[in-house]
Amino acid sequence: MRIIFMGTPAFAVPTLAALADAGHTLLAAYTQPPRPAGRGKKLQPSPVQIEAEVRGIDVRCPASLKSAAAKAEFVALDADIAVVAAYGLILPQAVLDAPRHGCLNVHASLLPHWRGAAPIQRSILAGDAVTGITIMQMEAGLDTGPMLAVARTAVDNKTAGDLTAELAEIGAQLMVGTLIDLPSLHPVPQDDAAASYAPKIDKAEAQIDFAQDAAVIERQIRAFAPFPGAWLALDGERVKVLKAEIADCAGTPGTTLDDALTIACGSGAVRPLRIQRAGKPVMDTGDFLRGKPVAAGVRLE
Repeated sequence: MRIIFMGTPAFAVPTLAALADAGHTLLAAYTQPPRPAGRGKKLQPSPVQIEAEVRGIDVRCPASLKSAAAKAEFVALDADIAVVAAYGLILPQAVLDAPRHGCLNVHASLLPHWRGAAPIQRSILAGDAVTGITIMQMEAGLDTGPMLAVARTAVDNKTAGDLTAELAEIGAQLMVGTLIDLPSLHPVPQDDAAASYAPKIDKAEAQIDFAQDAAVIERQIRAFAPFPGAWLALDGERVKVLKAEIADCAGTPGTTLDDALTIACGSGAVRPLRIQRAGKPVMDTGDFLRGKPVAAGVRLE
C-alpha cells in the first residue's frame, strides 16, 4: 500500500520500521519538528525522523496541519492510507478524509479505556492487570473511532518504560497484520459509556506523598519511570525513585524504618531499589547509601 506515516517518539519507530520491512511504499513520514534537548538545548530530531532518514523516507515536520498549504501537501501524496502512532498533532478533517482508506491509529490501551495522551501511565497508576494495543479508524473525536484490531498483554510489575517498549512492538506487528486483513475487517464501534480518559502527565503528580498506601506509591514509581520520575526530598535534595518494592512493615508515614531506606507509608512501606540524584546517573540504592548513609528515624520531606 501507499502509506503516509505519522509519529514522533520512540514508541512509533517499530511501526514505521515494520511497515517498511513489509514492503509497503512509505510516501512520507510526518513527525513533530526538532525540539531543544540536552544540556546544550540543541535542536534534536524526533526518533521517527531519525529512523525515516536512515531508511531514505521523505520527512515532513509541519508545526501544524491546519493551514490550507499543509492540507494540500498532504492530499497531493495520494495515499491509500495513513498510519498514525503517537504523532502529537491534531489531524483536521480534510487530512482524515484524504487517504482512500482513511487514517489508522496505533493506540496504547484497550479502548475505550484510557483515551488520550498518557494511556500507559494511567493504566499503571490505576492498577490495571491487563492493557494492550487497539488499532482504531480515526475520526474527529479524541480516540473515539471504531476499532479494527486488539492485542492484550499483562501489566505485571512493569514500568512505563518497559510497557512502552513492549506495546510498541506489539502495535507494529498488529498494524502490519491489520493492513493485510483490512478488506475483511469489520470496524467495531466503541462504547462511549465505558470510556475513561488518560490526560497528559503533569510533573506535579510525580512527588511522592507517603500518606498514601504503599501499593499506590509503588504503582506511581513504575508509572513515572523513566520519565518524569517519581521523587522524594532527602536533605533538601530531590531524588527520583525509579524502582521500588513493597515492604511488610509500618511506621509513621514518610519516616525511614531502617538503614536500607525503607520508608513508611499510610499503609505498609516501600523500599527504593533504583534512584537518581539530580544531574547524576541512575544507581542502586545500596550504592547510594554506601556514600550517603540514611539512618532509621529520618523524616523525609
